[in-house]
Amino acid sequence: MVHTRQNQNTLTKAQKRRFVDAVLALKRSGRYDEFVRTHIEFYVGDGDGGLRVAHMTPSFFPWHRKFLLEFERALQKVDSGVTVPYWDWTVDRTPAVSLWGDDFLGGNGRSADRQVTTGPFAHRHGHWNITEAVTDGDFLMRDFGRPQAPVELPSKAELADAMAEPRYDAEPWNSLATSGFRNKLEGWPLRRGDRTWFNHNRVHRWVSGHMLGAGSVNDPVFWLHHAFVDLCWSRWRGRNPKADPYLPVQPPGLGSSQHGRVLAAGDTMPPWDIPLRDMLEHASLYRYA
Repeated sequence: MVHTRQNQNTLTKAQKRRFVDAVLALKRSGRYDEFVRTHIEFYVGDGDGGLRVAHMTPSFFPWHRKFLLEFERALQKVDSGVTVPYWDWTVDRTPAVSLWGDDFLGGNGRSADRQVTTGPFAHRHGHWNITEAVTDGDFLMRDFGRPQAPVELPSKAELADAMAEPRYDAEPWNSLATSGFRNKLEGWPLRRGDRTWFNHNRVHRWVSGHMLGAGSVNDPVFWLHHAFVDLCWSRWRGRNPKADPYLPVQPPGLGSSQHGRVLAAGDTMPPWDIPLRDMLEHASLYRYA
């Protein structure tokens, strides 16, 4: 049955409570931390060897679509009426919006150690221990806007710049692609050493704390962020019906630095070993309000 993902700012108090309760249930069962470990395992960068499927790669969108769908299905085993809401960070751009309320995701970390002390995921409540991370603390951390090196959430104009790209992706199929929708939305700097981040990546940096790096799934806002990223991809597809839905169509050849490092359209996608093409459409699975 097709379900609907809503904008988080339209959720009722009851819907927020059901989502939070289902997330906490997954945490108690250990299932939530399995998702964290999966993301850490598949967070492979340009400078690392081997296949990249989750980041800095054309399969960024389909990989996270499947990852998000698996999480949503896990939530629905707890409560069949729960779906993953999305956070439009071009609209809800401040710590004062309802997303960060005590009845939903909680607020910013305190200045001393960035520990989140409000909301259902605060460590003091005893329900949200961080066990899969590179930090020493076992509490969720946030540092909105990174005051030590200030950053703002992406604007509508910055998102529109990515959405205006007519081609899905481009060589060299990594974080250095200077054109293509995928890298403009994923948001890697266009030159090595450049500290300018865009769209998806800028959101991770704005939330900061555990949202930085491979362990970002430790913060439940990860899912709402990636639901909006998925919606942006869906909208891009709708605006570019004649464009190749995925590139590269053929695997990079033996002479390419990306040979064996990125997925082509006909490949299967780990860790699920499903055809990548199965994740290019979502209309039969869910829709967005």
